[in-house]
Amino acid sequence: MKKKLLILSLALAGAPAFGADLLQVYRDAIDYDAQFASAKAAWEAGQEKLPQGRAGLLPVISASASTTWNDIDFQRRTPGAPLMETKYNSNGYQLTLSQPLFRWQNFEQYRQGKLAVAVADAQFAQARQDLILRVSQAYFDVLLAQDSLSLAQAQKKAIAEQLEAAKRNFEVGTATITDTHEAQARHDLATAQELAAQNDLEIKRQALRQVIGKVPEALAALRSQVQLQRPQPDDMGKWVEAAEAGSPLVQAQEAALEIADKEINKQRAGHLPTLDLVATRGRSSATGSLTAGIVGPGSDMHTSTVGVQLNLPIFAGGAVMSKDREAVALREKARADLDNTRRSAALGARQAYLGVTNGMAQVKAFEQALVSSQSALDSNKLGYEVGVRINIDVLNAQQQLYSTRRDLAKARYDTLLAQLRLKAAAGSLGEDDVQAINALLEK
Repeated sequence: MKKKLLILSLALAGAPAFGADLLQVYRDAIDYDAQFASAKAAWEAGQEKLPQGRAGLLPVISASASTTWNDIDFQRRTPGAPLMETKYNSNGYQLTLSQPLFRWQNFEQYRQGKLAVAVADAQFAQARQDLILRVSQAYFDVLLAQDSLSLAQAQKKAIAEQLEAAKRNFEVGTATITDTHEAQARHDLATAQELAAQNDLEIKRQALRQVIGKVPEALAALRSQVQLQRPQPDDMGKWVEAAEAGSPLVQAQEAALEIADKEINKQRAGHLPTLDLVATRGRSSATGSLTAGIVGPGSDMHTSTVGVQLNLPIFAGGAVMSKDREAVALREKARADLDNTRRSAALGARQAYLGVTNGMAQVKAFEQALVSSQSALDSNKLGYEVGVRINIDVLNAQQQLYSTRRDLAKARYDTLLAQLRLKAAAGSLGEDDVQAINALLEK
């Protein structure tokens, strides 16, 4: 057993590492993600609403058959009348065709079926956009966790070097023990931060695994000198208008409002007459008969009928009027839900637009802050060497530099996610946007 485990471990160790970029991770998620699979199944189910609604306009054909054993004893109510007995079998079948000629509720149900398909399409489009956002969020979370771990390790290494320098200076008498204690405290803190960063990275990797079913050994990182672009068009109002009209959630709710309108007409059709074309074809036969007390021979009969059937509802206990009032109230609910969905879409577009523009401003500010932090660290190191700066000044400058690097990385990822959310708010997020983001990653 141990030998088999050793062979398996060596085989896994020799296997090539699985690396991926954002586009590959997205395509893996399409095949694996359970939420998207559920949405796809719901969409496929929604497509069946159209043939179900159309069925009410098409003919209905049914067949029935029966066979009966008859055992009859017959005696007249007269004195001395003989007891007559007959036994025979009767059977038959009938085919019935019913074609609606006028059933207004069926027409409205057919229109509702077409609208239900539109709702399913919009909901599936929203699910695809949600998948892109969830994949991108999980992907950039892993990248940020990797950056945080790398920076924590680099900071720990720099503090360790500063700790060794403080110890040497104390030994030769050019520094106090306080410098050593300060450096040691920062080194211990950096060790704790490194452990926290390792744990956070593993959590983020497992979150990505939930979406794609595996954990890549390496992810394509964002290029260091990447240039982020402003939204096009660079006008918040136009994005809000696009969101109010093009959001899949808005489109689904608009279709839901139309369905509610058709439901009112459907319920009011309960007051209208219905007219159907009915045709039958049948056969009945019997091996014997009993008519007027006389036992007779068997019979064989074929029948065909064609006609129209009119049904006029008069009173149904108030159910039709109650359902009418219910449908009117539900239409008002659907209208209010549509207003709320439009407002939410507009708010989402505004928030995403501001996230992009403010994020780009933050990226520029952090880029400048990174240059300044590096200069401050170099100056403090030089000042410490010549004796005009103390150890804590260098440690503070180091911490500021690595914090700025981490904040810059987070600002870049947040800005890219805000760009995707802005497209999603307008209902235009697709795989081409994933490819555009993917082009910003290192090959």
